[in-house]
Amino acid sequence: MKEWRGAAAICVNDKREVLVVRGMGTDLWSVPSGGIEPGESPEECCIREVKEETGCEVEVLRRLQVKQTVIKGIAVTTYYFHVEMSGGYLEVNDPDQNIEEACWKSIGEFARLSQMYPEDLPLLQNITESF
Repeated sequence: MKEWRGAAAICVNDKREVLVVRGMGTDLWSVPSGGIEPGESPEECCIREVKEETGCEVEVLRRLQVKQTVIKGIAVTTYYFHVEMSGGYLEVNDPDQNIEEACWKSIGEFARLSQMYPEDLPLLQNITESF
C-alpha cells in the first residue's frame, strides 16, 4: 500500500482564534498541513507548511497526536502539533497553489464551516478551551 506522511499545525492566537486555511476552488477549511519532504522531520514540515500556506512563522510547542487513516487506498499518517506564532504576517504564499485563503476563526465560527477533516474539531476545541 502506498504511504503518505504529513504534519498539521494547530495555532491559537491571544483571542483564542484558530489559524485555518481554505483550499483552492473549494469551500472546505482545515488547519495548515502538508506532506513531509525527504530528510525533513515532522516538526520541520509543520513549520514550513504554516509559513507557505499562511505567511506566519511558528514554533512547535508540543506534539498533540498522530492520526493514521486510509484515504483512497493510501496509508496516511499525519503528525499534529500545537504551535505558536513567532513572526511573519498573514498572507497566502503557497508555492503549490493549493491554498486560496488563510485567516483566524473562533472555534464557533470554524465549527459552522465546511471542514475537510471534521474529526479534528474535538482536538481544536480542547486546545482553544485550554487557553
